[in-house]
Amino acid sequence: MAQTLARSGGRRRRTMNEINMVPFIDVMLVLLIIFMVSAPLITVGVVDLPSVGAAPQRPPSVVEVIVGPDERLRVKVDGKDEQAVTLPQLVARVQQAQGGNAEIPVVISADRNVKYDAVVRVMDRLQRAGVQRVGLSVRQGG
Repeated sequence: MAQTLARSGGRRRRTMNEINMVPFIDVMLVLLIIFMVSAPLITVGVVDLPSVGAAPQRPPSVVEVIVGPDERLRVKVDGKDEQAVTLPQLVARVQQAQGGNAEIPVVISADRNVKYDAVVRVMDRLQRAGVQRVGLSVRQGG
């Protein structure tokens, strides 16, 4: 009889199989308040994209570097005299087409399917060689 009293008098606690949601809700409410307070303090970054305008007049002489869909380069001087060149030959050919006049602009035009990296490599190569006026050709509309 003493054994039965000891068992019934000392009740064991059963483990709970449920998740206590109160600490989780407390943490979520604190995070919500932090984000609500800090949201107005975050500054919005504004990116100024370049706009494309029409040039007042076309320069008398233009050197055009064309990057084809297969990333092959061609150089056109004044809309004619198209020559295929490689990237290492590009600077010498452009400087030859400029004839020592650094004011003659160089325009890079590329096919729509060309990777942007190829166009940047051409522009970088020309700017590192000291070509002053390098621009990108832009088609208006579609």
